[in-house]
Amino acid sequence: MNIKEIQDELIDEFSMFDDWMERYEYMIELGKSLPLISEEQKTDDLLIKGCQSKVWLHAELNKDIIMYTAESDAIITKGIIAVLLRVFSNQKPEDILNANTDFIDEIGLKEHLSPTRANGLVSMIKKLKLYALAFQTQLNK
Repeated sequence: MNIKEIQDELIDEFSMFDDWMERYEYMIELGKSLPLISEEQKTDDLLIKGCQSKVWLHAELNKDIIMYTAESDAIITKGIIAVLLRVFSNQKPEDILNANTDFIDEIGLKEHLSPTRANGLVSMIKKLKLYALAFQTQLNK
């Protein structure tokens, strides 16, 4: 699936829930399926700056596809990063760089986060795209 198809799928899934408590619970469930990073990768250089909670993000380029793994010490944050990884993992760097993130507003995520969590969400997206930029540069050489 391409990024837009995954985003549309997430919008459909989140629209099934009537209230935000159900959506939070769903996000927490998604967080439980997160591809975890290893303990050795929980280093300061993999920590995402700007997040209230600790969030580690690791990326690997496999041929021309980026594989992300992540971990967080907070269950909501784990759910947020799980949503982002579902969209951006297993995609080409160029597609990640060109993708918009309007789906976040469409599922109502940003408006239901505290200001510090919303800032953390922006930091997570920046870090995902920074990895994509680095890998795209590497592929262009």
